[in-house]
Amino acid sequence: MPYLVASDLPTETAGRRFRQLLKAPGILQLPGAHNGMAALQAKSIGFQGLYLSGAAMTASMGLPDLGIITVDEVSFFIRQIVRAAQLPLLVDADTGYGEALNVMHAVRTFEEAGAGALHLEDQILPKKCGHLNDKKIADARDMAAKVAAAAKARRDLVIIARTDAAASEGLDGAVARAKLYMDAGADAIFPEALNTAEMFRAFAERMPGVPLLANMTEFGKTPFFSASEFEAMGYAMVIWPVSSLRVANKAQADLYAAIARDGGTHNMVDRMQTRAELYDTIGLHDYEALDSSIIQTIVPEAMPQ
Repeated sequence: MPYLVASDLPTETAGRRFRQLLKAPGILQLPGAHNGMAALQAKSIGFQGLYLSGAAMTASMGLPDLGIITVDEVSFFIRQIVRAAQLPLLVDADTGYGEALNVMHAVRTFEEAGAGALHLEDQILPKKCGHLNDKKIADARDMAAKVAAAAKARRDLVIIARTDAAASEGLDGAVARAKLYMDAGADAIFPEALNTAEMFRAFAERMPGVPLLANMTEFGKTPFFSASEFEAMGYAMVIWPVSSLRVANKAQADLYAAIARDGGTHNMVDRMQTRAELYDTIGLHDYEALDSSIIQTIVPEAMPQ
């Protein structure tokens, strides 16, 4: 009961807990969680941290990932995910929603909402998914100023600087930017859209001692690598940003097609989370036990036929 019972809440800040995860042996695996239910399901499997993707957020709102959502909209997602799972959360902060003061506002807002880390990218608006073509890259010094502003605004929040420069400036340009961002106050680096194992290894070799984040998104420029393969290439963290949303969306599309085809959901029941599974995941009985006026729910055992 992490949400309502104060004694069950973490005593350390999310930022400190995220740093502890980074220091632990092995690569930190951060599956994307696009809402509170996804966060609970990931936690039940045993994941110790989560990732909130800007692409997953916007897609779940029916919008493209072009930097058009606001700090407050992202904060709503942060609060529900942290409230549900109480796990350290890495948040996609896009370009920081503006310049230095906007970045500082986002850092303070996200940290107060419960985020443990965020990453900022060196694109200019309108930004695009890192695996798409013709991204517009910011001046490296302007991006470094944003990183410095973020570092000044945070208390414990981990600041990860993302560079999208490999596609337009090559590995040398991406490494040079990464070093500049580290000097500005970043805690880690996220080299986006590297497309070969050789590139991943070469980037890591040129950034010794720096925690690196790998992005294992589907349908992008990066070939499939496992967490252990990324670890062997020198990476400290890996995210699967939109995977949960892709699977959920595909299943949802199949459901609507079945209703239109069959006139009901009867042919989809075996693919559904049951009522009992839903209540178990959200801890319904635990909540009910906190209020003696609530009669404990009896879950129906079967579908009436």
